[in-house]
Amino acid sequence: MISQVLIIFILFFSKKQVHCQDVIQDPTISWSFKSKSAEMKCSHKNLITHTQMYWYRQRPGETMTLIVYTAFGGQPDYGENLQSKYSAVKDSIEAGALTVKDLQPDDSGIYFCAVSKHSDVRKYNS
Repeated sequence: MISQVLIIFILFFSKKQVHCQDVIQDPTISWSFKSKSAEMKCSHKNLITHTQMYWYRQRPGETMTLIVYTAFGGQPDYGENLQSKYSAVKDSIEAGALTVKDLQPDDSGIYFCAVSKHSDVRKYNS
């Protein structure tokens, strides 16, 4: 008997600023087999200052959990030793991808991608 795992990808976007555009995730819904990998892509059409990308997962009945933070030109920051389960890339300002490795039934859930504008912290003299 072949076990299947349902991995659901849905759109997550923010309209905090008037000029923001939607974040696009692909595929929207995906099925895959146990022990295989599943990849989801995320892109946006925001200004080039939106260099940060966040990937979250939400299981049924639970709150969202941050999987990984990526920034264009930087290394992914995985929480709680999740690098063995996930692989994230951010190879351009406008796009990135998340791969879930060795799929298991526990990996089912809703996966969200969000983008953020880089915060430039500056020290001003008084």
